[in-house]
Amino acid sequence: MANKLKIFFLLLGDIIVLYISLFATLIIRYGNGYYEELLDRHLLPFTIVFIPWILIFYIAGLYDLRRLRNNIDFVKMLAVSIFVSAFVAVSLFYLIPAFGIAPKTNLFIFFVVFAVLELLWRRFFNAVASGGEAPNRVFLVGNGAAAEIEAAINANRQLGYSIEVRMDEAAAHRDPAAFERAVADGGVNLVVVPNHLKRDERLGAALYKLFGRGILVTDLAGFYEAIMRKVPLVDLEEAWFLENIEATARFYDPLKRAAEFLFALVVGIVLLPVELLIALLVKVTSRGPVLIRQERAGRLGKVFKLYKFRSMVALSPSGMAEVNGAQWAAKDDKRVTPLGKFLRASHLDELPQLINIIRGDISFVGPRPERPEIVAKLKEQIPYYEVRLLVAPGVTGWAQINHRADLGLDDVREKLQYDIYYLKNRSVFLDWAIILRTLKSLFVNPK
Repeated sequence: MANKLKIFFLLLGDIIVLYISLFATLIIRYGNGYYEELLDRHLLPFTIVFIPWILIFYIAGLYDLRRLRNNIDFVKMLAVSIFVSAFVAVSLFYLIPAFGIAPKTNLFIFFVVFAVLELLWRRFFNAVASGGEAPNRVFLVGNGAAAEIEAAINANRQLGYSIEVRMDEAAAHRDPAAFERAVADGGVNLVVVPNHLKRDERLGAALYKLFGRGILVTDLAGFYEAIMRKVPLVDLEEAWFLENIEATARFYDPLKRAAEFLFALVVGIVLLPVELLIALLVKVTSRGPVLIRQERAGRLGKVFKLYKFRSMVALSPSGMAEVNGAQWAAKDDKRVTPLGKFLRASHLDELPQLINIIRGDISFVGPRPERPEIVAKLKEQIPYYEVRLLVAPGVTGWAQINHRADLGLDDVREKLQYDIYYLKNRSVFLDWAIILRTLKSLFVNPK
């Protein structure tokens, strides 16, 4: 809740800075007549322009606490966001005659004033958020996932946590009395332990005593999820899935399917000229069919044909770049054509998947659709892999925007943690967040 309040005040601060910049611009330009200019001509048009302005900031990641540090990368991200927002603002003013104004000088003054004030506000917020004593002083118990949490928190003090003590899981289990003393000596107000240790008879009694003293006790998987925005495979049990991945989205999923059908139909018609142009370019730049059809495992493992514009050299009559069965793409894969590199980077090779969405094979948002033969192997090699098949796969997804393409089993395990997070938390808000961040990747190289 504390981090949500931080984001709320950050958003509120940005809105205030936008309006202060507008007031300052009108005072600089019109002096004592600024109030009449504000009410008569500027307030409503600028308010409308501020909506996409804030949306661009969100897409850029300027409301992601993990990115808010006073370093050169943050300044670059803020500068690019202001530049894009300014371009959109100019476009709106000159494309919407109903605004009644095309304020060249006023816009220039506004951009300069806002850039200065926003930089000062953001640097102040970042310093306050990451400075001082963290309100949440954590005693962390665990091994692999706990080490990830500790590294993430130490690198992101603005999240409001500090790891005061970290204890090995075996040590806590072996000597509950020593664990209780360590908590008392650490001066902590939050204890994070693996869920199965809560059920340990001796350690459970010690945890209950801490709870009675006002110290919050939470499970490692839930805390990991809140910090890392993924779910730790190593700390999950079958019971966790029964408790968390159930019918929470039964009402949402049918509505999502209906909305996606209509949207895919409209987008497919609107983008038909672009699709025809890409098809022509694929045909004339390399030999082989324009479209490739790949077998993929859909919801509950049902096999379907996935459509894509061909982006690799065709080594088989079907247009596939594989002659010895399915395989993962390699980094800097030599099979990718020059046009294919552009199509993949911009995700334009996936436009034919609108057909799959209309047919109900896939969704706009969901886990990545994988080959049936690869799915069969991964089920044997990675625990709980089959859980990702409980929902329809997607053109984009939480795992795709948070991790690179699969180059091996380690990548699959990492992305499965993100997929399980999506299954547990899927909603219209998370889906739109994924779509917006995917749009960002069309213009900004994720590397």
